[in-house]
Amino acid sequence: MSAAPRLALLSAFDKSGIADLARAFLSYEIGVMATGGTAALLEEEGCDILSVESLTGFPEMMAGRVKTLHPKIHGGILARRSEKEDQEAMRRHHIPAIDFVIVDFYPFEEAARAGASFADCLERIDIGAPAMARGAAKNHASVTVITEREDYPRLLEELALGEGRTSPDFRRAMAAKAFRRTSLYDSAIADWLAAEGAKGRLFRLSGEKRFSLRYGENPHQKAALYSFGRGGLAEARQIQGKILSYNNLADADAGLALAEEFSEPAAVIIKHANPSGAAEKSVLADAYEGARLSDPVSAFGGIVALNRPLDARTAARIAELFTELVAAPSFAPEALRLLAKKSSLRLLEVSGSFRDDSPSLHAVSGGFLVQDPDLLRVEEEALRPATKRRPSKNQIRDCLFAWRVAKHVKSNAIVVARDRMTVGVGAGQMSRVDSARIAVRKAGARAEGAVAASDAFFPFADGLEILAEAGVRAIIQPGGSRRDEEVIEAAEKHDLAMVFTGARHFKH
Repeated sequence: MSAAPRLALLSAFDKSGIADLARAFLSYEIGVMATGGTAALLEEEGCDILSVESLTGFPEMMAGRVKTLHPKIHGGILARRSEKEDQEAMRRHHIPAIDFVIVDFYPFEEAARAGASFADCLERIDIGAPAMARGAAKNHASVTVITEREDYPRLLEELALGEGRTSPDFRRAMAAKAFRRTSLYDSAIADWLAAEGAKGRLFRLSGEKRFSLRYGENPHQKAALYSFGRGGLAEARQIQGKILSYNNLADADAGLALAEEFSEPAAVIIKHANPSGAAEKSVLADAYEGARLSDPVSAFGGIVALNRPLDARTAARIAELFTELVAAPSFAPEALRLLAKKSSLRLLEVSGSFRDDSPSLHAVSGGFLVQDPDLLRVEEEALRPATKRRPSKNQIRDCLFAWRVAKHVKSNAIVVARDRMTVGVGAGQMSRVDSARIAVRKAGARAEGAVAASDAFFPFADGLEILAEAGVRAIIQPGGSRRDEEVIEAAEKHDLAMVFTGARHFKH
């Protein structure tokens, strides 16, 4: 067939829905041109189309690396319909106008996330589709560009409303999405290459805005949530409740990170980025109750994070106390019915693994700090006894529990625990002694026979003395202080069991 007055170019890696789109174009007497694999599929579907090579006069070459990089393609996309010079060039060089560009990029991000080889990832870097998308987006006054399959239905609606034409507002919106898509795509490639080279000096930070937040850390601050497209909290689904705030999400992030440390059902209650309580039990409802009883006063108005689907029994207990937000992998129907009575309670469904091995970022004036995430996990075999008394099996279990909680408490951190639940948390103090005092004050009589974790070594014996006098019987800490002998001597004096991890967990 000869080129129609209007023409759509289709080139898709994922070809689902592409045949329906082609049929819609043809029904509006819009000619369809497609690249190799897409053209073959459309021909099988009985669509009367043009191949790209029939227009360019060149076959696809170099294993598909070169197929649309040609003046007759990019000229047709970029030509300004109102410029006489552009129109004359099109007539002179027999370049048809291309009014629609439908492209789907090679899935580079999937290959990189899956750990594909360097060569395979390199071949998944799309050149032609992003180039066409950028050209069409630049010329959106005349050209409609679609880079996401989720927008196929919107395009079909536009064509129906406009009898084969799209509105300027739609073209502008799709152009913005196209530039956003190419930006994220290029950033993913740049980050991958920098990581592969290990000496990369360029660190790109690019995310897609999901939605505006109620406010930032304070009501006078505006805020929004952006996603890197890698899952986690940024891709969570809000099921019910008031509009999310910056602090809601920051606390939920802290809670989920801690909840994922545990293999058995666990519940965490977060207040101001610190866990006021955490517990790991064989039953989720018991874990929540343990977390709440750790510090009942602070639990009021907290954020609850769970590492298991929320069941009705646990939901009923949560409903007894004012809570800002509950984050869980999923919610049982009965749990949703129970919590629906609290219409302002925010429910966040965070599916998939929350564990993130991407770099940790912290904003500073004029830039940001980047570090590896703290994924260190200490197991029993790595513990080094420091005292003559050895911890019992139950004490080791509780020490490891307290240590994993301390990792997620702002430094200086002291965590007192027993039966795999916190009973006292001392967080964010300038002095480790003050953190110890707060932890035992919150624990009260429950400190008797409990264990304690310190996120960093004791620089003096005074902090340990406070824990021992409160009744703590076993301590887990990194060790490595110049005064370790003094601290060990104090532990021996109080007949404590103490183990060293050889690693610390500062959190700022």
